[in-house]
Amino acid sequence: MSIPFLPKIDNEWFKGRILLVMLFVLTVFALLAVRLFYLQILKGEHYRALSANNTLRQQRIEPLRGSIYDRNGHLLVDNRPSFELRIIPNDAKPLEQTANRLSQLIDMTAEEIKATVRENQGAYGYASVLLKGDISRQLMAVLLSRSYELPGITIATSARRNYIYDPAAAHLIGYLGEVSRDELRNGLYPYKRGGDMVGRAGVEKTFEDQLSGIPGRKIVQVNAVGQVVRVLGKEPAEAGHNLYLTIDFALQQKAEALLEGKSGSIVAVDPRTGEVLAMASRPVFQQEDFVRGMNKKQWRALVNDPKRPLHNKAIQAEYPPASTYKIITAMAALEEGVMDEQTTVYCPGGLRFGNRTYRCWKRQGHGSMDINEAIAQSCDVFFYQAGKQLGVDRIAEYAKASGLGQKTGIPLAHEAEGLVPTSEWKQRKIGIPWQAGENLSIAIGQGYNLATPLQMAMLTAAVANGGKLYKPRIMRRVESVQGRIEEKIQTGKPDPLPASQETLEIIRKGLYDVVQHRRGTAYWYVRSKEVAISGKTGTAQVISRKAGQEEADQGDQYLPHAWFVGYAPSDRPEIAVCVFIEHGEHGSSGAGPLAKEMVLSYLTSQDDPEAEGSASNPDPE
Repeated sequence: MSIPFLPKIDNEWFKGRILLVMLFVLTVFALLAVRLFYLQILKGEHYRALSANNTLRQQRIEPLRGSIYDRNGHLLVDNRPSFELRIIPNDAKPLEQTANRLSQLIDMTAEEIKATVRENQGAYGYASVLLKGDISRQLMAVLLSRSYELPGITIATSARRNYIYDPAAAHLIGYLGEVSRDELRNGLYPYKRGGDMVGRAGVEKTFEDQLSGIPGRKIVQVNAVGQVVRVLGKEPAEAGHNLYLTIDFALQQKAEALLEGKSGSIVAVDPRTGEVLAMASRPVFQQEDFVRGMNKKQWRALVNDPKRPLHNKAIQAEYPPASTYKIITAMAALEEGVMDEQTTVYCPGGLRFGNRTYRCWKRQGHGSMDINEAIAQSCDVFFYQAGKQLGVDRIAEYAKASGLGQKTGIPLAHEAEGLVPTSEWKQRKIGIPWQAGENLSIAIGQGYNLATPLQMAMLTAAVANGGKLYKPRIMRRVESVQGRIEEKIQTGKPDPLPASQETLEIIRKGLYDVVQHRRGTAYWYVRSKEVAISGKTGTAQVISRKAGQEEADQGDQYLPHAWFVGYAPSDRPEIAVCVFIEHGEHGSSGAGPLAKEMVLSYLTSQDDPEAEGSASNPDPE
């Protein structure tokens, strides 16, 4: 059998085909090699970081905010456990779907959830964003049970502020609020992130740096939906420091109780050091409202409340000091030689000056008065005469040198300065020259005069202690969580009152008789058998009455404000008090009894060896 004819193979053609195939294969491998070089060498770090972020995460450890105690170690503010609902944007994809599912479980719409993420998401998409704080255990259980339907949704444990006696001392202690985007952008709080809380008022604001602490971190391994599998490393947070205030909480509670149902303020200080023993203001707000968080409607309602509960009347409210200002007028008159201890003025019930009669509060008159009697019985005519001879500018010099018309320097935000008017001030501010008749009103604490309760408390303390005007203190010491004293606040050097010891002794004798003499304005309301109290009443007229119209006919809002400033024991003062009651009508009956209760409460507790803060529980200072 013969083999069919086979054509001759062209070897050159075949070799060419093989070469083309080989070149194609080499080109493909070259391209793969270039791509691998680009991915592994040029972009290796980038993709390694992306890969690590899919498995390893850095999580923040929140520092515990420092606690707040009173002067005797009584705990006032600490922290309680809380649960936060957070979202990790890069794990929550698709965000639209996650937001829709989550909105069915919480009181936020899907749009609100997405807006919160957009506003607070940083460049690092694996940092969690706070959606809701302080969620209930029931909601937490529901969210955990549906975690696989909600990728990127996490529950974080945190500490929430716990105001144990809310609202006691609310204006002094203050409250927290969420840090704003502008504050974060400006680096005002370098250790904070969106959703964190910072001090917004009171001690919480002033001592934010000491209280807040420094956050720590931990490295964790997570699964595909962002749930933590294990912790690989940890850098602990540094807790905030604890604060020990100067207030005596038992006395603070007494002040709060005395102000119940009233509008006003009570301030008590230690005249030996300038330490604030109590500072209460009414009406008041609930600190827990800020812990839970308020929406815009609730916040506007609080801010626009006509009773102004956020207003700390002790340092922010300015009122005519009324007859308590006679301390200043007496000081100026004695120091300037306008009057002395033997000077007498006859009071017929009023003083005719120009075309007007300036009335004394006692219409039938006091008769002949020396300066001691004039202080004790608060004779307006005596001080009209002093004001007429002194003039507004000389009185103003003594008022300013006694701490009025300027901030006391208490470390709290938004302290008011009050007002000590002068002839230059009126011309500049109102454009009208000072009138001679205004000297009479100024001398008895009316007219343009304005003072805060704290200013009057510090002035009273300075008269009581022999002329030392201290800067008010609210902090005793700062301690670490281990109990190490980080800072001890020392009593600063006081400024002297612009008065000699002889002048102060005359004024103190008058203040003693205000309470101890039968004709003193506070004798029937403040005098105590247990302790000798000195003081001065004040009744600040709110509005001029129409001729012939009695105060009772005009409603409570037109009743005078009531003042009482005092100290005790009269010979060795341990406490100075200022009580101010809006529309309290009379300083003697409206404010005086409250001051008496404050004095007795404090001095009794100091004498009781079983009482908290007494000798059985001495302060480290």
